[in-house]
Amino acid sequence: MVTTMMTGLSRFRFPAAARRLGTAVGIACAVSVVLHGGLQAQTGASAAAIRAQARPNPTPAWGKGIQPISPESYYNAIECGKQSVADPPCVFWDNDICKNDDFTLAWYTPYKQVAYEVWAAVSRKRPAPQPNYQAASRANVTIGVTPVKGAKNVLKEVVLKRASKPAIIVDRSLSNGGGRYTFQTAAFAPTAEVVLEMVGSERTISCTFSPAVLRQMR
Repeated sequence: MVTTMMTGLSRFRFPAAARRLGTAVGIACAVSVVLHGGLQAQTGASAAAIRAQARPNPTPAWGKGIQPISPESYYNAIECGKQSVADPPCVFWDNDICKNDDFTLAWYTPYKQVAYEVWAAVSRKRPAPQPNYQAASRANVTIGVTPVKGAKNVLKEVVLKRASKPAIIVDRSLSNGGGRYTFQTAAFAPTAEVVLEMVGSERTISCTFSPAVLRQMR
């Protein structure tokens, strides 16, 4: 990228007066043009900014956000999964959380791993199981990104930011216009805004999570 920018910069021809004076202003302007053009080429022609929305009134209540599994969250998740309705908000809390025209998101968390296992059994009229606590304790947070039917914006990258700094990606994969990205649970602590950027071939979708929304995630 730096080499490309420098090659582009070498093509500029400054007036003789500017060369004699060695003006920093002329050089700075040229660099700005090249940098701005390079960034535009990387990020695409447009971007869309949205705010995450939590589903209303899930039960049982939970307000501590995504965490590593603990006895408290483990038994809360079991109670959540015992609901035999088709779409319990405490299990599928991520439905339409960053609703947009290009991508849908499915989140996999330690809490959801426990709650979903219980719900899958109960919804089939089977006894509620006792999910493996140790397996849940090893889980991170994986975000599955699937292209909306008919959308042309192919996923190129997912970036998660806290305080404008990218979070570490534990694992990633891209396929069929979407992908799966795994982060540590600490990246979603409800103490500051978090921004999830879905960088596509056509545009970038930027979804901002307020601390209030982060607290309702599980």
